[in-house]
Parts: sequence; structure tokens; C-alpha cells
Amino acid sequence: MKNNTIILLIISVVVFAAVVYTLTSAESPEDYIEKIEAERERQFKFIRFNFESPLTDEQKASFTKLNFYPIDPNYKVKARMVDIEDRKVREVPLTDGTKEKYIEHSWAEFEINGKAEKLLLLQAINEPDKRNFFLAFADETSAVDTYGGGRYINARQDGKNSVTIDFNLAYNPYCAYNPDYACPLPPKENLLDIPIPVGEKNYEK
Repeated sequence: MKNNTIILLIISVVVFAAVVYTLTSAESPEDYIEKIEAERERQFKFIRFNFESPLTDEQKASFTKLNFYPIDPNYKVKARMVDIEDRKVREVPLTDGTKEKYIEHSWAEFEINGKAEKLLLLQAINEPDKRNFFLAFADETSAVDTYGGGRYINARQDGKNSVTIDFNLAYNPYCAYNPDYACPLPPKENLLDIPIPVGEKNYEK
């Protein structure tokens, strides 16, 4: 199995442009949709052509698209960060049965479709920028329309006590494309009992 730390570093670079979106204010719906579409195109090109893509050469030969839900701005939410006073190091299970350590940093509390939700924000042990968080979640679309092992969002603190979570930017872990990779599974706190019908859908082989 390939080292998951390398995977997360690659993904962080891949979705850097997506993080920038959360810093943009006073954005029109048209501009927002255009940016999401541009990010999807960039993501496709990375998966299709980059040498660090999780796809094998054989997969690349037949790869033509990524699958996404329609963009819905209602699934971009501003969450209130609630510190975890006694922060602990958690061993997060990976898809190959091993574990990787993360810091339990804070809760992200928000409303979506009129329902209060909260998600656990994790932070890599060696994360140099303390405003960056790793968010793995699953929802009622998991193992139906989306990858059964959950999806990821790269979240970034954008206020003193706030973080923007844009579910339209939810993406698949590398192991959704290639089982040779080991990927973190969502913590039990992040198993949502609602559907999140935006972001990336299952990879069709």
C-alpha cells in the first residue's frame, strides 16, 4: 500500500485552488458556478494526465470524465468553529486496516436545509499552516451515488471562529480510483444522517 501521508500532501496541492474559493466574498451565483466548474475541469486534467494521478496507465487510457452532482450554492455553508479544549491525538483507521494520527482540533457547527449539523475538524500532525483542516465525511449518498468510504473536503479557517465548508468541492479519496492506496475513513462523528447531493460522485470504471 502506498503511504497515505504522500496522498494527503498531493491532494492538498491538487485542491489548493478550491481552498481559495472560501476566501472570496460578495460573489455572484454565476461567478461561483463558473469557479466550481473551472475547479472540476482542473481536477479532471490532474486525474487524467498528471503523473501523480491515482489512475494506472490502463485506467487513464479509458478515462473520459469525472462524475459530479449539479452545483448547488446552498451547500456552501459558513460554520462556527468550537474549540475542543482537551485536544487529543486520534488514530484514524485507513482503508487497508492501518491507522494514521491526526489532532482532534475543533467542531464545525452549521445549518444545512434548516437542520443543525456539526462535523469534526481534524488536523495533520505535521500541518505547517494551522488554519488548514482535513474533513472526511460520509452521508446518505455514500455507497449509493458516492464512494462508500466517504468523501473529503479541504477546509480552511477564514475568520476568528469560522470556517467555510463547501460541499460542492467534496472529492473522492485516491482509493476510490485505485485500491492500492490507503485512505483515511471518516470518523464516526462525521457520519451524517442526511444526503449531501453535491460534489463528486462515484468513479465509474
